[in-house]
Amino acid sequence: MIDLVTAPYAILLLRLCLGAMFIAHAMLKWRVFTIPGTIAFFNSLGLPGWLAYATIAAELGGAACLILGIYPRCVALLLIPLIVGTIVTVHGKKGWLFSNTDGGWEYPAFWAAVLLAVFLLGDGAATLVASPHLGF
Repeated sequence: MIDLVTAPYAILLLRLCLGAMFIAHAMLKWRVFTIPGTIAFFNSLGLPGWLAYATIAAELGGAACLILGIYPRCVALLLIPLIVGTIVTVHGKKGWLFSNTDGGWEYPAFWAAVLLAVFLLGDGAATLVASPHLGF
């Protein structure tokens, strides 16, 4: 049974944690690896360099929407392909453990599952702009 009193706050907690993780990963690409380094890494994977900019923008924009509660349910759904893309392009080949060189796939898979959970559960508490009703 779902506790309808506390569930919105649980979703808020998930949103805040997801937002913090997206900020951390975007800032890692921007400040630690640097933009040129991130572009070079994307190129080494056979991806176009401009995708580094799009990825950082999606991570920062998505984080802001999740934290502030701007269409959070929809944003969570839209961020899933970004995370699944990291499994396909980088982490999936590295095995199970994220502590492997270049990380494994279990951490991004869990991240994608939590994004899916937020999508399925709804916007949660402290939402500035609610997602449209999706009919289910």
